[in-house]
This record gives sequence, structure tokens and C-alpha cells, in this order.
Amino acid sequence: MSDIATAFVRLHARLAPVAFVPEVRLHQADEPIGLWELTEGEFRSEQPPPFWAFAWAGGQALARYLVDHPEVVAGRRVLDLASGSGLVAIAAARTGAASVRAVEIDPRAVAAVALNADANGVRVDAELADLLDGDAGDADLVLAGDVFYSEAMANRVLRFLLRAARSGARVLVGDPGRAFLPRNRFTELAAYDVPVPPALESVRVKRTTVWELVAGPGRAAG
Repeated sequence: MSDIATAFVRLHARLAPVAFVPEVRLHQADEPIGLWELTEGEFRSEQPPPFWAFAWAGGQALARYLVDHPEVVAGRRVLDLASGSGLVAIAAARTGAASVRAVEIDPRAVAAVALNADANGVRVDAELADLLDGDAGDADLVLAGDVFYSEAMANRVLRFLLRAARSGARVLVGDPGRAFLPRNRFTELAAYDVPVPPALESVRVKRTTVWELVAGPGRAAG
């Protein structure tokens, strides 16, 4: 990770417990809109918005599920796709994963994942890459929190996750009812009322579901 990206994360985010997963601490922005505007203004670049600075509902739900069900993770090789802050990756590392690989396309997110993993005393391999046209490598558990927020992203993610599942990986997704989640491809494992920043979600709590991907033909899910 670059020194500049690391310094940016330290400057604009404060280490604090995650609302729905207080076992994990993350560098989080105190004022979401201000940081969002900053990254689109003076520091404008081709990089994505600062998704790494917030504990999104899908990631919180998925991390909560892993912490409460460590048998899902224990001994597995984990890939956390579009890791953001690294919340889900850190939860997997805390609950006994054999290895955890957290992949992001934003250098600042990669820096945030590394800082957050270190703050929680766990090992996570943070990687800058776009895997969506490839495969999940040797992962036997693929995790993705809040990735179905746009049609273009949803289409690419679903194809990647299906390839992973058909190669033998278990695939779990956390989603707070985003419009582009293809529910007929998934079966529900758990649902939670997750606290979220009102500035980002326009509500204080979002009903959020943990889903498991069904690798075969789509079918109705609960």
C-alpha cells in the first residue's frame, strides 16, 4: 500500500467500533458527505468514491453472521470481494479462516484494509485488483457485502460469483435490499436490522439479509 493512501486514511477516518459488529474496529469517517465531496473535489481522480470509510449495511450483516457462526469460516480459504473497509475480511480472520484475501480496486481501500486488519490484530492479505472477469483462485469461501448497488456492477459480480460457486466455493452475500440483487439466485440465511449513517441511507436502520448463492438455475428464494 502507498504511504500517501495510508496517510489519507489516517487523516480522514477515525478508528472506532462498528455499530453492529462492535468486536471489530475500523477507520471510519465521522462526516460522510464531507469526505465524499473531498474525494470528488480537490482530490478528484479516477478512483472510486470512498466506500472504504463507512461500514455499509451489507458488510455489517455479513460480518455479524460470520462472528455468530464461526463454523462457516473455520479452516477455509476466504476471498472478500470488493472489500471496502475490510470489515468482512477481518470478521473472517477473527473466526478462524485459514487465509483471507481482501480485494479492492481503490488504493485507499487497500490501505484502509491493511490498517484495519492491523488494528484488529489479524492477518488479511489486501490486494489491489479487479477480479471480476477472472476467477476466485483457490478460495473455498467467497464473501461480498453490498455489491449490488448498480446494474453494471451487479451483472459483473453475479457472473463472477456464479463461476466461483460452480468451481466449488461457497458464496455468501450481505445485501440491504438493493434494487439490483437477483434474489432468485439466492437463498436466505439470516436477516438483521442494521444501524446505518442517515446521511448515506436516509434512514437510521436498514433490514439487511445474508444470502447464499445457488450455483444452479435460478429459483425463488426466501
